[in-house]
Amino acid sequence: MSDDNSLPSQNRSVGTVYLVGAGAGDPGLLTMRGRECLALADVVLYDGLVNPMLLALSHAQAERTSRMTAAGGRRLDQKSINERLINAARQGKTVVRLKGGDPFLFGRGSEEAAALAAEGIPFEVVPGVTAALAAADYAGFSLTHRDISSAVALITGHEDHQKTASRLDYSSLAKFPGTLVFYMGFAQVKKITQSLIAAGMPSTTPAAVVCHASRPSQQTLTGTLDDLPQRVASSTLTPPSLIIVGDCVRQREQIAWFEKKPLFGLRIGITRPEGHADETITRCLQLGAEPVNLSAIDVLPLSDFSEMDRILPELSRFDWLVFTSVNGVTSLLDRIWHLGGDARWLGRTKLACIGPATATALERYRLRADIVPTSYRAEELAAALQPHVRGRRVLWAKATRGRDVLPVALKEAGAEVSLLEVYQNIDRPNFPEAALTRIAEGSLDWIGLSSPSIARSVAALWPKEHRAALGTTIRLAAISPVTAAAALECGLTITTTASNYTWDGLFEAIRQTHSQ
Repeated sequence: MSDDNSLPSQNRSVGTVYLVGAGAGDPGLLTMRGRECLALADVVLYDGLVNPMLLALSHAQAERTSRMTAAGGRRLDQKSINERLINAARQGKTVVRLKGGDPFLFGRGSEEAAALAAEGIPFEVVPGVTAALAAADYAGFSLTHRDISSAVALITGHEDHQKTASRLDYSSLAKFPGTLVFYMGFAQVKKITQSLIAAGMPSTTPAAVVCHASRPSQQTLTGTLDDLPQRVASSTLTPPSLIIVGDCVRQREQIAWFEKKPLFGLRIGITRPEGHADETITRCLQLGAEPVNLSAIDVLPLSDFSEMDRILPELSRFDWLVFTSVNGVTSLLDRIWHLGGDARWLGRTKLACIGPATATALERYRLRADIVPTSYRAEELAAALQPHVRGRRVLWAKATRGRDVLPVALKEAGAEVSLLEVYQNIDRPNFPEAALTRIAEGSLDWIGLSSPSIARSVAALWPKEHRAALGTTIRLAAISPVTAAAALECGLTITTTASNYTWDGLFEAIRQTHSQ
């Protein structure tokens, strides 16, 4: 018996199209249903206003659609988009049409739904957080308030250019007993404010423009109907934007919160490998910064598991098993499971981890570390282990490359040390294309370097024509003194170094430096 609420089976002759609202810029505003659809999609067609970070939630082929002509891009009209949806569904594919905000609110989703219905294509509409709500909430305006406004009007500020006259009745809008929100009105701000004043709305009525709502690049400009156009003309604001008119704008001084986040507006390059940076990216967003994928290395499975498969069934003969990364934990323990083993293969072997993140990775397998140093680097781990390893057998689960500080120190302490490579750590041939664009544009404030190998990789990958920006427009932060030293050896200039050798510590170092 089928479940009507589930996504369709991939083997149906006709696929289903999901018109999904991606919410406003913050990727966290996507609904749970939207996430489900993206996870099972075969094809994703996404609008230009959609945060591209959401595409990481899907393994589908993703295509960007745009009804505007962009530099180096193409213009795709609505009819072509409709046809693309219909053709993909007829091929039996599950299609997600990912639209900024809500699909039906100034998003032309209803036109797409009508086209699908006319062709007998099954579809579902997944609502999204519309830009008006996100812009107001993130800028510190309450669109409704029992003492201020009991109604909200959502209005287009960009009508069909083929219309001979506006459908907007400004005399009614000027008398509206609540908050007015104009979508897509950035280029029309003067016309809109002057029309409201001419229709009788007081020129002193509070008004605001919110651009890039709910993103780290959000900008908010407040004023009155009378002076807002001049304020906008003198600013650096750029669309997408909304115009909010009403007494609710006065609330901003008291309840604005988003723009007060500690790293708000900063654009930070995250150099962790793709697929291993999710927690760091999430934390970056929580602090108000924009994470930029600047992966300098790749973490991959071994190409030859023969040595690993020989050693793992004999783990219990080691007294200590040492991990210096989360990747080491997951690679080793997942391979044990693959070989048909489980935690019993460890026997009485004790476990040591370089830091809390690695220890937490162990806990996911219901294993507890015996030693975690208070300072998260190889030197401190070696010092913590030295009193316990004389005459003991120690196995270090490591990457295909890494510093030799740990084994040298343990051998000096009288341990019998064996090294086991459990994953590959290799340099990338180049930065991601989107990152290169950001570097060329100068739209990057910081780069976080989280290991010596990453520091060396960043130095090797940095485009020569952009190196002058390093240390000036783009600053570098190191996660530890060891990483800073490796960067300096490569000719990089470090602006700040974390005192707590974690990404949280690195972000805090950036905050302290930026606030000076």
